[in-house]
Amino acid sequence: MRGLAVAAAIALALSVPLPATALAQTAPATPAAATVTAAADTTASRPQLPRPTGRFAVGRDTLHLVDKSREDPWVPAAGARELMASMYYPARAAGGRPTAYTSEAAARELLKHFELDGQVTAADYGSTRTYARTGAPAARGKFPLVVLSPGFTAPRSTLTNLAEDLASRGYVVATVDHAYEAAGAEFSGGRVLPCVGCKDGGGDSGPRITEGRAKDLSYVLDRLVGGRTGEATWRHSGMIDGKRIGMGGHSIGGAATATLMATDRRVRAGMNMDGGFHIRPHGIERPFLLLGTESTASPDGPYNWAEAWPGLEGWKRWLTVAGSGHFTFTDAPVVFGQLGVDDPEAPITGTRAERITRAYIGAFFERHLRGVGQPLLDGPTSAHPEVGFHRP
Repeated sequence: MRGLAVAAAIALALSVPLPATALAQTAPATPAAATVTAAADTTASRPQLPRPTGRFAVGRDTLHLVDKSREDPWVPAAGARELMASMYYPARAAGGRPTAYTSEAAARELLKHFELDGQVTAADYGSTRTYARTGAPAARGKFPLVVLSPGFTAPRSTLTNLAEDLASRGYVVATVDHAYEAAGAEFSGGRVLPCVGCKDGGGDSGPRITEGRAKDLSYVLDRLVGGRTGEATWRHSGMIDGKRIGMGGHSIGGAATATLMATDRRVRAGMNMDGGFHIRPHGIERPFLLLGTESTASPDGPYNWAEAWPGLEGWKRWLTVAGSGHFTFTDAPVVFGQLGVDDPEAPITGTRAERITRAYIGAFFERHLRGVGQPLLDGPTSAHPEVGFHRP
């Protein structure tokens, strides 16, 4: 898709593991072949996320978080750093009300930024069916926590599919929006903040953005489980097992996870979905998963994960997915595919994309937050022939 390819180019510019001064000169051009295609005779119906696979119903809360110790790095005049988090949690089967995928206003900004507003309507995109329910009664017990950060320019809503599935399997999941870093990010009071960082793709400030994200995510942990900046504030914080915390994200959200793990021991396991490293990890002895496109394994790959690999000193895997693109590991292929929009640069179907992402991310956290053996992570399998195990 042309719009998503543009975003991918921006994300790549923010992911190449080179000094900041070199980033602006190495941002790849948008592939000419990556154009939006939509079947003219397709009547768009309401898209839907795949049904969660776990035994729990899923509840959802929304948190507005303000870190008063930090000034917003993009709009200093806005004051303290603002974050939004959607909290997905294991719930009892009854109760609550349906949740919207995203508002029309937020959908409109996202589609405009990714140049899809002429192909998809905000009403259709925003009406995507979800399975989480607002106000659903929380399940009893203690559950591991997983925090997810989206790619630069992408809102937290693009990780809903993965978040709902993990919650149904017995995890509390927080998806986080970072102010002024996404198109279509919804904040408190119905505000859709502009993506100030989108205007130049972050320029040559990849390391600064990565460090800022890491601080954001550490603050989110403080608000969820308590820590250096005070006590937990979420109403269901008591259901979180603070000794079993995982984290990860898409693109720079995944890179920020590694940076955070270097300083915050609360995170037991981290993962990165197709994101480069501006700050090369070192001394990370806890489990880490890399899940990306086949280009990450090539000698001239855009992220040069090979340089980061030695710094991941604990259990680790480097998985590549044939036919995938930068946004394969998000909701994009699932939702846009149902709306008749395809990406010729990423031929894998939305169905295969979501099944692979759910399977491998789920297996990773099951193994390292619950201690349950996962043969899926030991080597190739006929169930997922697209997935390769890269051993540099």
